[in-house]
Amino acid sequence: MKKLLLILMTFTMAYSVNAQIETPQPSPTGKIEQVVGLTDVSLEYSRPAMRGRTIFGNLVPYGKLWRTGANKNTTITFSNDVTVDGQTLKAGSYAIFTTPNAESWDVVFYSDTNNWGTPQKWDDTKVAAKTTVKTYPIPMNIESFTISFDDLTNSSAVLGIMWEKVYVGVKFEVPTDNAVVASIKKAMNGPGANDYYSAAVYYLQEGKDIKEAQKWIDKAVDMTKEQPRFWFLRQQSLIHAKAGDKAGAIKAAKASLAGAEARGNADYVKMNKDSLKEWGAM
Repeated sequence: MKKLLLILMTFTMAYSVNAQIETPQPSPTGKIEQVVGLTDVSLEYSRPAMRGRTIFGNLVPYGKLWRTGANKNTTITFSNDVTVDGQTLKAGSYAIFTTPNAESWDVVFYSDTNNWGTPQKWDDTKVAAKTTVKTYPIPMNIESFTISFDDLTNSSAVLGIMWEKVYVGVKFEVPTDNAVVASIKKAMNGPGANDYYSAAVYYLQEGKDIKEAQKWIDKAVDMTKEQPRFWFLRQQSLIHAKAGDKAGAIKAAKASLAGAEARGNADYVKMNKDSLKEWGAM
């Protein structure tokens, strides 16, 4: 009997030691990934909540360095070199520290990402970039601390930080144009129809040399004339219109319209009809 009781007590103690209660974290971890132009950007951070507290100027004091979130460092990673306020951030990972104030925040990208909270000893040599950004009021409370990638373009994005009724945005620029132009020049040594098409559309979208874009799109269309592509013709119409060749734009739009109708593509049918009406051809 004693032996049986001893075995039962042993199992009970083992269960008590191994049993764990899981509860939600007060500041759950978040991770977001975003492609900006041709640059991969990712961010990992912890997200504290307001829970009825006054945040800025109280829980997060004004004029004091803040970890920008909770727990370990908020970390951003870039696959290419980027630019922040005229300062180059080399490809890699950085901790984001901020000093909030009522009207503006100081934002620092710090090369040491291995701190829990702010560094015990600050090292200015690890400051990769620093900028000051304006605060903007939000009409409602943002309960959970939130970081986002806003205002995306081919060449830039804004790192948006929101909590309570405050928003700040840090713009960063990526080297998309240099990479694309280099890629275009390389492809032009032996380009195919898709290369000419992609180069022409990029030049149209970015407001670059429209005459060069016109030459490229015409080559792309000519190379596929035996099997016309209505989406090629659509871009040809837009490029010719921007280049001031209205007759060429109308001709291309009509050909694109016919191709889209034959393939049953309602979106391109509508876009071409809208353009032809705008140019007085319908």
